[in-house]
Amino acid sequence: MQNCLGIYVENNLIKYAKVSKEKESYKIDAFGIEICDNIEAGIEKIVEETSSQRVPISMNLMNEKYVYFDVFSLLSKNDIKKTIETEFESFCESFNFNKKAFETKYALVQNIVDENKIKVIDVLANTIDLDKQKKYLEKYVAAGITPIGTCITNIAKLDSDQNAIIVNMEEKTFFTTIYNGQVYAVDILENGSKDVLDKIKLEENSYSKAYEICKQTTLYTSDSMTDLIDQPDLENIVPTLYVIIQKLIAMVQEAPRKINKIYLTGTLANINNIDLYFQEFLVDAECKILKPSIVEEKKTEINIKDYIEANSAIALALQGLNVGMQHLNFKVSEKMGIMRQAFLKKPKDNKKENQKENKKEKLNIKISFDSFKLALDKTEVIILRSIVYLILSIIIFSVFSTLLAKQIENKKQQISDLISTEKKQIEKINQEEITLQAKNTKYVSLTAEIKSINNKISNIYEMKNAIPNLLNQIMYIMPLDAQIVSIENTEDKHIKIIAQSKNYDSLGYLISKIKVDNYLNNIVTSKSQKVDQIVQITIEGELP
Repeated sequence: MQNCLGIYVENNLIKYAKVSKEKESYKIDAFGIEICDNIEAGIEKIVEETSSQRVPISMNLMNEKYVYFDVFSLLSKNDIKKTIETEFESFCESFNFNKKAFETKYALVQNIVDENKIKVIDVLANTIDLDKQKKYLEKYVAAGITPIGTCITNIAKLDSDQNAIIVNMEEKTFFTTIYNGQVYAVDILENGSKDVLDKIKLEENSYSKAYEICKQTTLYTSDSMTDLIDQPDLENIVPTLYVIIQKLIAMVQEAPRKINKIYLTGTLANINNIDLYFQEFLVDAECKILKPSIVEEKKTEINIKDYIEANSAIALALQGLNVGMQHLNFKVSEKMGIMRQAFLKKPKDNKKENQKENKKEKLNIKISFDSFKLALDKTEVIILRSIVYLILSIIIFSVFSTLLAKQIENKKQQISDLISTEKKQIEKINQEEITLQAKNTKYVSLTAEIKSINNKISNIYEMKNAIPNLLNQIMYIMPLDAQIVSIENTEDKHIKIIAQSKNYDSLGYLISKIKVDNYLNNIVTSKSQKVDQIVQITIEGELP
């Protein structure tokens, strides 16, 4: 029986799952979460509680980057590898990154837009972060470190023709796009459970309590309305979910193929009714909670929702049991590899073999000395002739290389003469260019002054009817129980609107419509204030 302990590490949260494999059957032996300030101590506690001192551990990669580019499918393996190295170097140069600061692994998938090309998924790991994670596993048997964005598919039951997106809402949000049942791309959104838990923690002063509050929260939908007064923590949760949903909607709309299903997982997936909440925004795709396939079809006394909490850790454990994309496993250090082999293999006793080798060496020495006493055979004659030919070839090559070097020096001198002549011509051109540049600078400054004056005039005309036009647009989307208290053009194109209503959802609908219809850009909203049953909120943004 094979075992693996999957450990998913975040800021101060560890998810773990111990999975065993017997033939083709998998079983989850232990799972849970550990909230701690010291990750190393937390891992040690989990290993001890799950009796995993001799069990391989599979961990998630942290702060990875994904780079995508295409190569032609007719290229050989060596040419593809060289192309990938060139693209990686180009990426580092464009962002002023030191290429030695990254360790990379890549996967090749068929380009669904162009059949003549192969898409490369290049995963970049910062060596500092990677060394830090390897240090966590120094004392244990390490199966490896893998990006969660690619291995989360290990727990999903995907058909070969299925197009889906797995939304893993952990500390950051990972969007894993799947075409024809295979990983095609991974997008990372910085917003995630960390935003929500940090906001709740400020009020509750406890990360554990913030986590439990998040799990117990219920989202309201248009079919089942819930009063926000009963669940004040929704104000800390909904804005983050809204950002995730907007990113997801954009991905579905821009996808080259129709997305059939949206799978939700991660810490924020534990919020009640989250699948129904997402479904209201994504009408054309089925939204559902991602359930681990290895327990979904089995009868178990444990509620399957409890397993969902540790989905990321279960996926990593399966990765350590050779499920999924193994070539994206960032290998552990040599020391850790030796440690792992020590558990799997017994050392061999090589005394007899060494004795045999010593006897052979002695025998060979005797034979070699005796051979000098004999006449040369045909083979030895051929070898001697070959040596003579080789020496002559080296001499001839040296002579020709010397002559060639002299000719190269002559050509270099001719080229240097031509270069000096060209430099003189270039100096003349540069002097003329300086004169033209001075005149051009004066012309550009005059043109800029004229443009600035024209812009000021045009801005005056544009802003003259800005607020009346904006009010006319908002009139058609304004809920019946909402009111505009004031609207003000504070500076340039900046608009400040104060709106009020008795219901939070009416104000939320108004804000969403203003964003979606692009009436204002870069919208910022103040925290709502409720006085005498009237909720008032300030909306600020820039006119498009």
